[in-house]
Amino acid sequence: MNKVGNTYLVNNRLRSQRVVARSSNANTRRLARSIIGTKSEVRRRGGVVPSWVFFSMVSLALVALCLTVIVRFQMKANAATKQNEEINREIESLRGANNALQDEVKRLRTDPRAIETAARTRLNMVRENEIIVPVE
Repeated sequence: MNKVGNTYLVNNRLRSQRVVARSSNANTRRLARSIIGTKSEVRRRGGVVPSWVFFSMVSLALVALCLTVIVRFQMKANAATKQNEEINREIESLRGANNALQDEVKRLRTDPRAIETAARTRLNMVRENEIIVPVE
């Protein structure tokens, strides 16, 4: 069954690649036959187009596919690396802010002067014996 299908495809390919003689000159037909060969010779060779042409076309297509996959992967990897670096920078800045806040909390729990300063600036508190004079 495989041979029958293959013969059909080869015959169609031969029909589409056949050189049509424009003149009914016998010399032209002989020349065409000497260049192309008989149907059996063409079938034995595997058609007019050599098999290495198909192999090279498939190989080039595979190489192009691999290159596009590699380039796309490299672009995604570079984008992921940049994003990772940005996140690491943000984490470091947040750690610094967190450490500063922890130091301030520790200072506010232990140092009475820091507590007084924070109460005066943030809560607008005053001592009992102080007088507030509004200035405009």
